[in-house]
Amino acid sequence: MTPSVLIVDFGSQYTQLIARKVRELNIFSEILPFNALPKKFSNYQAIILSGSPYSVYYEKAPQIDLDLIRGKIPVLGVCYGAQYMAYLEGGKIEPSKVREFGRAHLKNIAQGDLLFDGIANGSQVWMSHGDTIMELPNTFECIASTEEVIYAAFKIPNEVTYAIQFHPEVYHSTDGQRLLDNFLSKIANVRKEWTSSALAHEIIDNLKKQLGNDKVVLGLSGGVDSTVAAVLLHKAIGNNLHCIFVNNGLLRLDEFDTVIQQYEGMGLQVHGVDASARFLKSLKGFSEPEVKRKIIGKEFIAVFDEEAHKIKEVKWLAQGTIYSDVIESASVDGPAATIKSHHNVGGLPDKMNLKIVEPLRSLFKDEVRRLGKSLGIKKELLQKHPFPGPGLGIRILGDITAEKVTLLQKADAIFINTLKKWDLYDVVWQAGVMLLPVQSVGVMGDERTYEQVVALRAVSSTDAMTADWVDLPYKFLQEVSNKIINNVKGVNRVVYDISSKPPATIEWE
Repeated sequence: MTPSVLIVDFGSQYTQLIARKVRELNIFSEILPFNALPKKFSNYQAIILSGSPYSVYYEKAPQIDLDLIRGKIPVLGVCYGAQYMAYLEGGKIEPSKVREFGRAHLKNIAQGDLLFDGIANGSQVWMSHGDTIMELPNTFECIASTEEVIYAAFKIPNEVTYAIQFHPEVYHSTDGQRLLDNFLSKIANVRKEWTSSALAHEIIDNLKKQLGNDKVVLGLSGGVDSTVAAVLLHKAIGNNLHCIFVNNGLLRLDEFDTVIQQYEGMGLQVHGVDASARFLKSLKGFSEPEVKRKIIGKEFIAVFDEEAHKIKEVKWLAQGTIYSDVIESASVDGPAATIKSHHNVGGLPDKMNLKIVEPLRSLFKDEVRRLGKSLGIKKELLQKHPFPGPGLGIRILGDITAEKVTLLQKADAIFINTLKKWDLYDVVWQAGVMLLPVQSVGVMGDERTYEQVVALRAVSSTDAMTADWVDLPYKFLQEVSNKIINNVKGVNRVVYDISSKPPATIEWE
């Protein structure tokens, strides 16, 4: 499929969100790093320049030759992309006197400009920048401001070139999708022809070409990502796909058995491996989050290495890695700053002798769900909450023991089951319980206790890159707290996490 929109990645953590938003408009987009662009841009109907963690004055700031695209193809610069365009034409860029990070509101929107068609003054946008354009080049025209940023948006007359200093791609920019639609549909005249069904056919065709008659083993987890990946692979290569589900001892309560049962009747070959004792032994005594992630990842690969060798002539290891996994480890193609490593994207040891295939690597969670729906996968599987690859290993803060895992599994089951009982499960995007490395004083049966504290976490999101905490009813929280304290021995206090992402992450480790 010929790409329609090119997104130039300058290293922003939000670059892939732009791609997701564009795809939601049924417009195909492709992300390429700034230092690996094609010589010709004739395949593209529009170009979007991403943000970046760097200042335009940084010695190694990402740069491209804008003369190759300006005035030839419709261009939208976002944050750094806007500052870079202004800087090259003699604009004045300075560190912000008041660093604008988070919610802001538009004002002084230019009347009649197509970029802001249907967007009113006061519309909320999301800012995330340390530098600000203080003066525009003489040939540029300001078309919107915010309370702190005079040049929040501008255009270059006699060109189809626009720029904004806020991020329309994030959830908190309430009219961000409309702005992107305005730019792509009304200004650039890009056709909306890309759908989930078309994507499914494309991925399956690509898998057939990539894999041929080779055998593949897939790390099946029971979650949405690996389920959709399994169905795509099965449609591409049939019984040459061998699914392996590993019990790492860090799953939710009874999940090892229920996951295998879920796939009955789907035609998938699933082999369950109980390696829980092995994982817990390897993790014994380790508390640092990155160390725990790496241990879990190492053991995960080791188990697969052993199981794969039991199947003759296997050449590929498949994983349900998606964009948000990749971004938070390091940008797929660009210089994004690392936040945390992900066990699915750490690479494979040479001794494993398996190539890796990741059918969903360029997709976000909401895209994966829509893709799964087009493949006919059951709703209860597609609507299942995301669960981290390292499992409860990153929800137990500190060292991990079998006793802590059992305690957390019971508390987590109460939380999830109560969400379902109150018809809140589908309202929440992801929920879980964290076991904190602290104890607190309590009173039970007129006796003093000194026991564990657990934190409930429930967020709403569409992409895992940004998230808001869910305002759950007080009565619900009261019921969950009472059930956990009364039924999970060793817990005497329950708290609720009301932090959004950013600045917090969804998981605590």
